[in-house]
Amino acid sequence: MIPTEPIKNSIKKYYSSFLDSRYHFISNRQALKALKHIEKQKGKLPIQLKKEVRQYAQETLGWKGYAPWLLVYTAICGKFKKGWIPDNYYRVVITPKLQGEYGKVSFLKSLTKPLFQTDTLVDIAYFINTDWFDHNYKKLSTPQVEKLIGKQTNKIVFKADNSFQGKGVKVFNTEDLNLKTIQNIGNGTIQQFIEQHDFFNQFQTNSTATIRLTTVIDKTGTASLRAGYLRLGRTRDTHISSKTHIRVPIDIAEGTLEEVGYLPNWYTITNHPDSKIEFKDKTIPNFKTCVEEVKKLHLKLPMVQCIGWDVIIDKHSQMVLMEWNGYGNDIKFSEATQGPCFKDLGWID
Repeated sequence: MIPTEPIKNSIKKYYSSFLDSRYHFISNRQALKALKHIEKQKGKLPIQLKKEVRQYAQETLGWKGYAPWLLVYTAICGKFKKGWIPDNYYRVVITPKLQGEYGKVSFLKSLTKPLFQTDTLVDIAYFINTDWFDHNYKKLSTPQVEKLIGKQTNKIVFKADNSFQGKGVKVFNTEDLNLKTIQNIGNGTIQQFIEQHDFFNQFQTNSTATIRLTTVIDKTGTASLRAGYLRLGRTRDTHISSKTHIRVPIDIAEGTLEEVGYLPNWYTITNHPDSKIEFKDKTIPNFKTCVEEVKKLHLKLPMVQCIGWDVIIDKHSQMVLMEWNGYGNDIKFSEATQGPCFKDLGWID
């Protein structure tokens, strides 16, 4: 009889290698496209600088295929910095070690409340495996869910499990909502539609802005903030989407927006293209409260050593946790505009 365990292991290893190769290909294609746009606006990188980047990728990271994102970071910064982590190196090499299966729990939106035991969430109900539940996992009938929704403003948000970058997120009007529409999407969470602070309304009112804060747990078990940026939507957006968003780096010491923001193609801008409001010298209200809160939350799940938190300040000046990203959270924008963000942590072998 042929032993099945070695065969299973071989298939698993082959499939994992295939997924890694696919990610490298997609990630580097995105990087080269971004580099093309950046160089179109800022000019070509010097040949010698490109040579230095490729040499670093080969000698320090072990493969020249890690160079494309390093070239993007260099083009944004205007110089090369040792310690930068390319997107594909982070995802393929670092993420499985620092986040692993525990980080993937963040894909299941309905588990956030019991994991973190926080009142900063705005969850209303969960649809899981054909049943409705409240935030205490008590089963609900359809009329009970409709009653809960009826207590909200004229909008609610549904986030499907495994949603990311705005995909799988739907905004519904409560007046004409049919719950079957949500059920047909699949498992996920109904949340309140957040009425954001006027600070964010000056830029855009249709969609709720997002503050992305990236925290880490170091070897001593200490949580710290490493990067932050503001994501803003466009006039036609109902929610933030990676296809259209505007990203503005935040001075994480003070909560002040940097002068320059970025379009999805990495072109730089100094004001919102719709409202024309400038980013410079705008300070996010209660920013330091947000920082302390996400650090406390991270300590509740320290085995996931790097987390991207999406939060916002509401009209009552309170922080609201929108979601957490514990597996493959995006670091490339922060590395390009604020990095190296993780140089002291020893993540690069």
